[in-house]
Amino acid sequence: MTQITIKRRAIPDLEIEGGDHLHPLLAQIYKSRGVTHIKQVDYQLKHLYRPEGLLGVDQAVELLIDAIQNQHRILVVGDFDADGATATALVIRSMRAFGAKHIGFIVPNRFDYGYGLSPELVNDLASQKPDLLITVDNGISSHKGVALAKSLGMKVIVTDHHLPAETLPDADAIINPNLNDDAFPSKNLAGVGVAFYLMARLKSALQQIDWFNQHALKVPNVGQWLDLVALGTVADVVKLDENNRILVNAGLNLMKKGRSCFGIQALFDVANRPSEVADSSSLGFVLAPRLNAAGRLEDMSVGIDLLLTDDRSMAKQLAQELDGINKQRREIQESMQNLADSVVKQLKQDDALPMGLCLYHKDWHQGVVGLLASRVKEAVNRPTIVFALENEGSEWLKGSARSITGFHIRDALVEIDSEQPEVIQKFGGHAMAAGLTIHQSQKKAFLKAFDSKVKVWAGSGGLAKVVDTDGVLPSHFMFQETAQTIKQSGPWGEHFPEPLFDGWFEIKNKKEVGQGHTKLALKVEDDLKQVDAIAFNIHPSDFPSEGNRVQICYQMDINEFRGRTRLQLIVRNIIY
Repeated sequence: MTQITIKRRAIPDLEIEGGDHLHPLLAQIYKSRGVTHIKQVDYQLKHLYRPEGLLGVDQAVELLIDAIQNQHRILVVGDFDADGATATALVIRSMRAFGAKHIGFIVPNRFDYGYGLSPELVNDLASQKPDLLITVDNGISSHKGVALAKSLGMKVIVTDHHLPAETLPDADAIINPNLNDDAFPSKNLAGVGVAFYLMARLKSALQQIDWFNQHALKVPNVGQWLDLVALGTVADVVKLDENNRILVNAGLNLMKKGRSCFGIQALFDVANRPSEVADSSSLGFVLAPRLNAAGRLEDMSVGIDLLLTDDRSMAKQLAQELDGINKQRREIQESMQNLADSVVKQLKQDDALPMGLCLYHKDWHQGVVGLLASRVKEAVNRPTIVFALENEGSEWLKGSARSITGFHIRDALVEIDSEQPEVIQKFGGHAMAAGLTIHQSQKKAFLKAFDSKVKVWAGSGGLAKVVDTDGVLPSHFMFQETAQTIKQSGPWGEHFPEPLFDGWFEIKNKKEVGQGHTKLALKVEDDLKQVDAIAFNIHPSDFPSEGNRVQICYQMDINEFRGRTRLQLIVRNIIY
C-alpha cells in the first residue's frame, strides 16, 4: 500500500461568533474548515444567494417566457451523468408546471456523439424541429453545435458550470457562474444548481406578469425539486461552499421526510437504504452510481425517465433496471481492475512504475475508464489516465484522467498540446479530472510527455500521499452520540469534508466480509472500550495480526442491525 503521511488540520485560535451552544468537538471541526460565524452553518433557504447575480439569466428568462406564451417546441439537451440527468429532469418538471406543453429532452449517447451539443447531434435532432434548445450541464464549449443550431433557425440557451474557453459560443443566452464578468457570489454551482436558479428566476418573472392566475395554473414551489439539486450537486463532487450546502441540506430534508420524487425514493428502496437517514454519502455512493451507470454503459434516458415519472410502480421498475445496469458496471469494472492491478504490480516489481501512469487495453469499456482511473490513482498515488477504444475497430483512444492534490491535470494537457500539437486530438477538464482523445499512433509519444510533466512537477522528492485529519479523537468522545452529532451537522462533502480522525488501536478481531472488505473489533488506545469497524476494499491481510496495534484514519458512523444501533468506525486508511 502507498506510504501515507498524516497532516492534522490546524484549528484557528478564534471563536465562532454565535456558536457558544456548539458541541466542543463540532466547534473545532467547523473552525478547521473556515467557519467563523454560526450563519455559515445555518442552512435555511432564506440565506441562499439571489438569482439576479447570474449573468444572462434575464435574457434566458425572456426567451423562455416567449416560448411558453407561444407554445414553442422546446428541447432540453442533457448530459450523460447524474448532474446532467437531474438538471434535465428539473427543467422539464419546472417548465411543465409553468405551462409549457411541448417540451422534451435528448441526451447524446456518449459513444456516438461524445460530449455536449455537437454538430452531429444537432443534425439528428433537427428532424424534431425544435424552436428552442436549452443545454444543461454542457454547451459552454459547443461553438460549432450552437452555430449550426442557430443556422437552422433554433434559438439556444446554454446553462453550464464548466470553465469557459477564451471565446464563448454564439448562443442567445449563456448562464454560467464561471463567466469572466459574472457577479454571482458562488462559482461552485453544479449544472443542476445553475438550472435551478434559472427556473426560480423564471417562476418569479411569470408571477410578475400574472401568468399563473391568467391560465388557472397553481403557482409551483420550485423548492419541491431541491431533491434533484441535492443529488446532482453531491454526485458531481463540486465544492460544497455555504450556498451549495444550503441547497443540499434542503434536498436531503425532502428525502428524509419522504417528499422526494418517486424516482429518488425508488433508488433508495432498490439499494435497501432508508431515505429517512439520507446524507451526502448515501447520495454520492449509493444513489449516484446507480443513476450514472445508465450513462456509462447504455443511455441516460432511462435515468431521466426515472426522475420524471409520477407513477410509483414505474419508478420501481426503472430503478430495478438501473440497479441491474449498475451490477453489470461493477462486473465490468472488476474485470478491468484485476488486469490493471496485475500490470501495476508487475511495474512495481520491475521498479518501472511511471510518475504519470497511463493504462490501456483494447477490451476495456469506455464508460468505465473514469472509475478505474480513480481507483488506480488512489492505490498508487500518481496522476493516472486510463484509455479505451473510442469504438470497436477504431484508431482513436478515449482517456479519462484523475489527478492527485497539487498536480493540475488539465494544465498539464494544455502544456503537452502546446508543445506537441499533433499528440492530443481534443481534451477538456479541470484540476483533478479530465478527458482526452488521442490517436493510437500517438500513444507512446503521449505516455512519454505525460510522465515527463509529472516528473518535473514532483521533482526529486517523488510522490507522497498526505491525508488531512481532524487529529486524535479523545476516548470520552468515542460514543454513538458523537457520531450522531457529526451526522446531523452536515451536509459534508467536497472542500467541507466529513470529519476524519486518526489514532492507534489494538486489533482484537478481524475477518473478511463480502469480497475484499474487512470487519474489525478494535480496542481503543488507553481505554477498555472496544468498538466495531469496517474497512471497505481493504483485505484483512493488509492489517497487522490480531493482538497487534494499528494506526488508522477513520470516520464515525452508526450501524443499524436488527433494530439496534451502535457506533461503527469506517476505516479509510492504514498508516504505514
